[in-house]
Amino acid sequence: MVEEDAFTASTPLGNVPMVNLIAKFPGTRRQVVMVAGHYDTKRSDGFAFVGANDGGSSAALLLELARILAQRKNALTYWLVFFDGEEALARWSPTDSLYGSRHLVDKLSASGELSRVRAMVLVDMIGDAQLDIHREDGSTGWLMDMVFKVARRLGYSKYFLDSPLAVDDDHVPFVNAGVSAVDLIDFNYGPGNSYWHNAQDTLEHCSPLSLTIVGRVVEALLTELENAPQVK
Repeated sequence: MVEEDAFTASTPLGNVPMVNLIAKFPGTRRQVVMVAGHYDTKRSDGFAFVGANDGGSSAALLLELARILAQRKNALTYWLVFFDGEEALARWSPTDSLYGSRHLVDKLSASGELSRVRAMVLVDMIGDAQLDIHREDGSTGWLMDMVFKVARRLGYSKYFLDSPLAVDDDHVPFVNAGVSAVDLIDFNYGPGNSYWHNAQDTLEHCSPLSLTIVGRVVEALLTELENAPQVK
């Protein structure tokens, strides 16, 4: 089942309609694990482009994960969330960013459903051909430990770097609301991050291998979460 979560965001450019997309895969248990990413691209003055990595890569991973989840029986309930409005419309700030994730946390809190979400896994900018994912500082410790344990077991330690990096991203509203959440992000895209937020964010700077690596880690992580005591 796919839900359109439409809302109007109050932004520096005025009221802007936005839509989160939520694909739900029921399991035998009510506990929810959310896997999420954003699909919007940074708006740029003077020209428009579609970010192959910053926006496109997370959407691609979620679409493939949807195919996998639809073909198997799941113990946990999974929600795949495509966030709108991750990017700032003017200048990044607590009120000009993360529109879709902030809205969804408020909506789930109001309905009482947020308590069902036992873990949230965020993917962002994971198509970079030179993949390096650091241990994001604001993520929940036990969940990040599990990610790195899985990555080591799969032989991907050289892509998952055990050094801290703080990134403000769509997991933050969930962490602030008490949900265990982790951000898998490669925030080093091109020399000096030069491909980020501009028209150089193209397919030639991305790699299917990077998507495969992160996809395998996320899939294995979901298997670990099926038996994690924190998700019972």
